[in-house]
Parts: sequence; C-alpha cells; structure tokens
Amino acid sequence: MISKTPLKLSALVVGLALALSGCASSGGASNAKLKALGSNEKTLSLLGWPGYAEDGSNDPKVDWVTPFEKSTGCQVTFKPYGTSDEALNLFKSGDYDVIAASGDATLRLIASGDVQPLNTDLIPNYKNVYPFLKGQAWNTVAGETYGVPHGYGANLLMYNTDVVKPAPTSWDVVFDKASAYKGKVTAYDSPIYIADAAVYLMAHKPELNITNPYALDADQLAAAVDLLKAQKANVGEYWSDYLKSIDSFSTGNSVVGTTWQVIKNSMPAGSHVEAVLPSEGATGWSDSWMVSSTTKSPNCAYAWLNYIDSPKANAAATEYFGEAPATADACQYGSAGFCDSYHAGDAAYAAKIWYWTTPVAKCLDGRTDVKCTDYSAWTKAWQEIKG
Repeated sequence: MISKTPLKLSALVVGLALALSGCASSGGASNAKLKALGSNEKTLSLLGWPGYAEDGSNDPKVDWVTPFEKSTGCQVTFKPYGTSDEALNLFKSGDYDVIAASGDATLRLIASGDVQPLNTDLIPNYKNVYPFLKGQAWNTVAGETYGVPHGYGANLLMYNTDVVKPAPTSWDVVFDKASAYKGKVTAYDSPIYIADAAVYLMAHKPELNITNPYALDADQLAAAVDLLKAQKANVGEYWSDYLKSIDSFSTGNSVVGTTWQVIKNSMPAGSHVEAVLPSEGATGWSDSWMVSSTTKSPNCAYAWLNYIDSPKANAAATEYFGEAPATADACQYGSAGFCDSYHAGDAAYAAKIWYWTTPVAKCLDGRTDVKCTDYSAWTKAWQEIKG
C-alpha cells in the first residue's frame, strides 16, 4: 500500500516542511474548517485502495455503499488506485471529493494544501475511534486533524513452518541470518521498506540512536541501506501485490519474509505457514479518509467520513480488505474471530507498530541539531538498493 516513486517530490518536500511548522500551502483553496453542515449534495466522488468502497458490483454480497446512498441521497462514484503516488496524481486533478490515504501520502497531501482540516465535532462517530489512532503524525499537523481513520494493520513476518526452524521470533531471519534461506526471502517493494530495516537496527544497533524509523539522518539512513543491500543477495522476490505474495508462499518460492495478516488468512488450506509480530516490533499502516480542499460536496464528504466509522460499515470495509477496524463497536458486526485475528483494539499490540509516515527533512523524532533524510532521499536509496 505504498508508492514506488514520489510525485513532484522536491516541491512537496518544501511544502511539507512548512506544513509541519503549521504553515501549509493553500493549494488554491481555503483550508478553513467547515463550521456547520448543510443539506447534502447529490454526488460524492471517492478515491481509495481497492475494496475500500464496495457497492455490490464486484460481489453482490459485498456492499456498504448502497446503504449510505439510500440514507444520505449522495450518489457515490469510486475510483481505486494501486499506489500512493498514483493516488496523489489522481487527486490533484480535482475530480475527487474524498481520498483514503496511507501514511506515506497523507503528509504530502496536507503540505500541498490538497486536503482540508476537519471539524471532528461534525463527525459524531469519530469519538468512537480507538484513541491510539487519533492525533498521530500521519494525520495531524499543528494540532489540526486532517484524516478520519479507516483501519490499521501491521507488516508481519511470515514463514514456512517446514523450512524455517526453529520458529522465528525476530526479524533476524530476513536480515543477519537470511543467508540460511538464500533466494527464498521476500521483502516489500517500496522505499518505505527502509523503515523496516530501521526498526531492526533500533533493536540490534542501539549505538545508531534511531528512535523513530521514519526519522533517519544521513548516517542512520546509510546504515539501513547497508543492511538492505546485504539482504538483497538473499531476496528471491520483492512484492507489492499481495496476491503474488500468496502465490509465492504457496509454491514455496518464498519461505520467509514480510507479510500482511490478510495474506496469512488467505493462504490455501493446508499451507504450512505462520505469521508473527517479531520482538523488535514492526512497521504498519493506518489509513485515513481526507476531504479535498476544493470539494463541491462537503456535506456528502462529511457524511461519508461519519458513515465509514459507523460500526456496521467499518466492520464490513475492514474485514473485506483484511485489517483491524478503527472502532471497537465494529467488532460486534464482523465474523467470528475477525477482531481477534487482527488484534483490534489491543493497545499493547498497536504500540509495537510504527505506522507508515512520510520521511521529511524536519526530524519527526524532535531532533533539531540535524536534518533528516526525506522521501526523495529514500527513493534514491531504494533504487540503489535494488540496483
């Protein structure tokens, strides 16, 4: 769920630095918060990850959009995208009212002025969102909330139980001990995967003083790059399409590497695989619904943000995609074991997840004596890693 190449990144990084100091650019529109709701407009255009707004056209049994349309009068169109950079490019057209964005895109959207701050008092269901998803670095700037959480998940370690023994509890099986599985290690294909290496280094090389895997100075980034270059010799496949990851583990081409819980849950019956959250913790995602600063349907937009965090809709959307819901109330509507499978609401488990956040020059760990490396530097580094 991460982009591979930044969009107009040099300009956006400048804007992002301003945003993080409380001075986001206007993007040609007023970024004032909506003060009151009016009558709903007739249409609402959504942009999001595949499966985030299903209306029954893909599967008649999967539909949480139609009930929204019937209750609000807002006729929904939905455009799915494949990467965060594709989403950014599409959203800048001005054709979409609302976007569901991951943490590698949200800060760039805020910095460029393409999304507006939200008046959460006008989103009643927001109060029920898990506290650990609110006010976070990927959806909040200068005290202003820009995104309503959709769901969240961790990037886990999956392994073939017949091949990887003993059962791993550390990411060392894909880093320092990866040579034991040479050619059958798999890793996520994105510059943001550098953060996974940083999480590992936080635990195993404390002398690097990494306290946030998205806040790396030049020396810390170099250490992560060196680790990933060493890993590459053992990687058989980098993946971004989770269906290909399922196939790779099913055929035995991959025996250990990064995964999502939905991949583990979707493995064919009889597959000898397990997935764990290693001792070092993990990266992960918390996606946010954000409203365009130029939307012509602000009332329908707010109605959608409130609806998607209503218990039944949030359960349907997150279980269909394969992630934990944003609210505890959603768990009563999911299938048996749904929330347990994704550790929904487990604050201790969630605390082990470093949610995707755009790397920027202004260090996210609070350091002011150095500059941190931004997403453009990570992208260049990733190209160097993969060769």
